[in-house]
Amino acid sequence: MAKPKVCCGVAGVGSLGQHHARIYAALPGAELAGIFETSDARAAEICAKFNCRRFATIAELGAACDAVSVVVPTDRHADVALPLLALGCHLLIEKPLCASLAEAEQVLAAARAKNCLVQVGHIEHFNPVMSFLEKEIDEPRYITAERLAPYQQRGTEVGVVLDLMIHDIGIVLALVKSPIEKIDSVGVTVLSKTEDIANARIQFANGCVANLSASRMSLKKAREIRIFQSDAYLSLDFMNQAGHLVKKSDLIAYGLKMKIGLVKAGDLSAIPVKEIPIEKGEPLALELAHFVESVTKAQQPKVGAALGKSALEVAITITEQIRAAGK
Repeated sequence: MAKPKVCCGVAGVGSLGQHHARIYAALPGAELAGIFETSDARAAEICAKFNCRRFATIAELGAACDAVSVVVPTDRHADVALPLLALGCHLLIEKPLCASLAEAEQVLAAARAKNCLVQVGHIEHFNPVMSFLEKEIDEPRYITAERLAPYQQRGTEVGVVLDLMIHDIGIVLALVKSPIEKIDSVGVTVLSKTEDIANARIQFANGCVANLSASRMSLKKAREIRIFQSDAYLSLDFMNQAGHLVKKSDLIAYGLKMKIGLVKAGDLSAIPVKEIPIEKGEPLALELAHFVESVTKAQQPKVGAALGKSALEVAITITEQIRAAGK
């Protein structure tokens, strides 16, 4: 006997929310019940495209759904999430969890009260690149991450740390698994009312250091990470789902070959750099499939409220440091 499908909805079908609707409409374990959207034209377009209903209110959407994606601007997350949780809906809330820790606490308390799952949309955790890192990285000592994007108005209700850098904060917290001892941050406001360029140096109790840079003033897009540990160096590209790996054991073998004359000194082409075979996939589709599976099995999602809140705490600390320095 086939399992009943999870009845899903989307609150906010803008540039990202439309893809939540698209994926739910095609996902085998899900059924797209409908959307909540303030724009009449946008709502009509999405409903026609995916054969779903437009609900007049958040309450009507929540009453009709088992699970809802909250894809509204960050400063509206709590306003939308709280009434949905009151109706018993499981939520996927796009990152960051909320605009403030106080709002995040409200959302998490409401989820606990109703025994609802909350998954936070840290999409890179479902990128095949992250799956590779989780298998290969066991003791990172130094991490650099760079996340660049051209300027656009969408997302500027928060600074670049909450908009972009929070992705890499979540990644680093998941990989390092150690308490934070110190954070040093710098940022610059260019076009928006908040920081548009930021850098943070995070020092962990186990000795690992992460250097994170984010900019929404770039001419190009980039989502790259480099990780050094005692036995390897990895360089990975989240956007193109590619990368390379250099292992210490291979470098030792290279040195021996050079010593006995099998490799000429300075022959960089002989350095044992391995291209990483990453099976490509659409991270958002993998993320939503995991969310639906978590709801179906009543199990905590991979990126639950705890990690979402921890990443938010770090992002807010960085943001506060930047703004204090700018006064």
